[in-house]
Amino acid sequence: MKQSVYGLVLFILLALPPVAGLMESLMIAHMHMQMPLLVASGFLMAKWGQIRFPRFWERWNANGVPGILLFAIVAVYWMLPRAMDEALAFPGMEAFKFVSLSLLCGMPLRDSWPKIGYAAKSAVIIGFTLLFAGMGLLYVIAPVQLCNNYLLLEQIALGWGFLTTAFCMVIFIIYHVFTRHSAYE
Repeated sequence: MKQSVYGLVLFILLALPPVAGLMESLMIAHMHMQMPLLVASGFLMAKWGQIRFPRFWERWNANGVPGILLFAIVAVYWMLPRAMDEALAFPGMEAFKFVSLSLLCGMPLRDSWPKIGYAAKSAVIIGFTLLFAGMGLLYVIAPVQLCNNYLLLEQIALGWGFLTTAFCMVIFIIYHVFTRHSAYE
């Protein structure tokens, strides 16, 4: 339960206007700091939801696949340039970003990860590695500004952040293949 309190504190901290404004002022901080921290806050708060509503999680996410699919869909949505623009332009979308990333990404991820098998975990990690590489290339080589609220230079920095993350994930995958143990569990 202590983790749930930490998750709630993190969520509240991220929702404070000065903190949110600071993180959203730079495109790379918005995408690679604020959004993952919102997922982490939901991940930490999930323990409370699992204890409070165990039958819901048993029925809805018995084998972990629905939760991982929900996590992937919401995470991919928030990587779209238009979604980031709308979160900055409309307060309702900003609120939806906070709720969806914490409750629809973080919580299902925590409930699903122990339930899914090795192949599904590998598929998720490889899929996000390829997605990060693709998004990185898109943001780096796009000849036009993709987000109206950020400069082209910030877009390129975000692209390099995606490519760096993808490269680190490739290193993790290679390490995992050569050590032949289940690092995902």
